[in-house]
This record gives sequence, C-alpha cells and structure tokens, in this order.
Amino acid sequence: MSRRKRKGRPVDGVLLLDKPLGISSNSALQQVKNLYGAAKAGHTGSLDPLASGMLPICFGEATKISAFLLDADKRYRFTCQLGSTTSTGDAEGEVLKTCDCSNIKLADVESVLPNFIGEIDQIPPMYSALKHNGQRLYKLAREGVEVERKPRTITIYDIVLHSFDGDLLDLEVQCSKGTYVRTLAEDIGEALGCGAHVVKLRRLSVGPYDGEMYTAEQLHELFDPSREALDQILLPIESGVANWPDVHLGADAAFYVAQGQPILVPNAPTEGWVRIYDQQKFLGVGEIQDDGLVAPRRMIQAPA
Repeated sequence: MSRRKRKGRPVDGVLLLDKPLGISSNSALQQVKNLYGAAKAGHTGSLDPLASGMLPICFGEATKISAFLLDADKRYRFTCQLGSTTSTGDAEGEVLKTCDCSNIKLADVESVLPNFIGEIDQIPPMYSALKHNGQRLYKLAREGVEVERKPRTITIYDIVLHSFDGDLLDLEVQCSKGTYVRTLAEDIGEALGCGAHVVKLRRLSVGPYDGEMYTAEQLHELFDPSREALDQILLPIESGVANWPDVHLGADAAFYVAQGQPILVPNAPTEGWVRIYDQQKFLGVGEIQDDGLVAPRRMIQAPA
C-alpha cells in the first residue's frame, strides 16, 4: 500500500510565534501552518488560552528537535491576584475562597519569594494535560472528579518582583520544564496566608529563544502567494539547540553518520549532546556514548 502524500509544501525551520490571548496553542499552530501552506508543523509546549507569548512553531524537519524545546527552561512574566483562589488556578475558574489581604505588605512578599527558588516540589493541578489512567486530568476535573497527583520536582532559577500594587503581584520567573505557573502562584498565596490565582501570564523565552516574536497580524502582513517573506523570518533548525557544542565531520565520517553509525570524532566532548555538521551544513544531533563515540540520534534531511 502506498503512503498517502502529505498535503502542503515542504517548509523547514522554526518560527517564534507570539501567541495571542483567547485561543489554544493548537488553534494557533493550525492558523500558522495554513498561512505557510506547510506540509508538516508542530508546536513545542502548550500555552493556555489565557496565556500569551512565545510559542515556537517547528516546520518540517525542525519537528525532530521539538522534543528538546519541550524539555528546555522557560521564562514567564505573570500577575497574580492575592486574596482569592479558583478551581483552575487562574481567572477562568470558579472562585473557591476569598480572604482579606489588606494586611500583606511588600516586606511579606519579599520574605516568602526566596523560599521558592531552587528545587521545589509541585503538585500538578487538576486542570492540566497530564494523564491519569489514560484520561487527561482537565477532562476529569470538568466532570467534577479529583484524583491524587504525585508531587514533581521542578527548579525555579530566579523570581523577580516587578511590582506589588494592592492585591496584585507582578512577577517574572525563570524555571525548568514541567513548572506550572498557576501552581506557583497558588503556593505563593498560601505562603502569604491569603491565597492567590493567576490573572495574566506571558511566556517570554523558551530554551535558547529569547528574541523577536511575530504576531499573527505581522505574519498576515508578510504574506504573499510566494510566501518568500514568511520563509525568510524562519530560524534555522539548529537554532533550537544553539547552546549545544558542535562537532564537524569530514566526508567519510559524515557518510557513516548518515547510515546511523557511531563515529570517533577527535576533540569531541566526553559526554552529553552535540550538534553535528559536515563542512557545509547541519546534519542533525548526536549523543556521546560511554565509549566516546558520537552516536547520531536525530538526523536532518532538509536541503542545504
């Protein structure tokens, strides 16, 4: 049986989309994919409809590095309202409890925030995409079902307090994968003794990406039937792992790597992941084996 041909044109690269409020990450992905007329595309970690900001879209062969962006550190700016908790941890949920927070002072906030820096345990919220016995937690939550969730260890590298105005905290956080900002806000509210929930959330960076993002409006302005201007704003595939060391191969070594064979590369790192190049182009990513050989893991078939 022949494989069904994928509709759309071949596009390879990464777009830094500024996801707007009010739509899901998948909806944003489909809109951008259609605008590019791309055969294949995927995003690299969902943002809630109430969240905006950086959503890297991987086209074509760039989808092979999307998992590394899912695992990457991220940076968010968010506003949490003190004095109330909700069923979802954000402004979309039903208010569960209110509390007078007029006695909370700036010094109180400054004293609790350092307690959340470093490795901490978080209990994932019910309104999340995690699965329990094959069911998404948010689906169970909508049915009024709550199940026990095991704490997960995440890392908060830094928390910056931008402002404290009445019952609103404006914060910025640099964190590891798997961090739920809604849960962080709830935990900060609990530490202050008044509860809290997120009312505004924006993702500022993902892994190596901390630069210019493009809104849907800007993408439409760039559109023309050739899509040349849209293609020109795509970042190269290897930009998604820009912080990895490089290894450069001669023609013979490049041939064997293309066949999936581990190779010896002089002066290569002794452990971890690497970006693999021949003399002209990016070939893919590899991992250093225990014997010191570079083993190809995700090889790129994009044209030079």
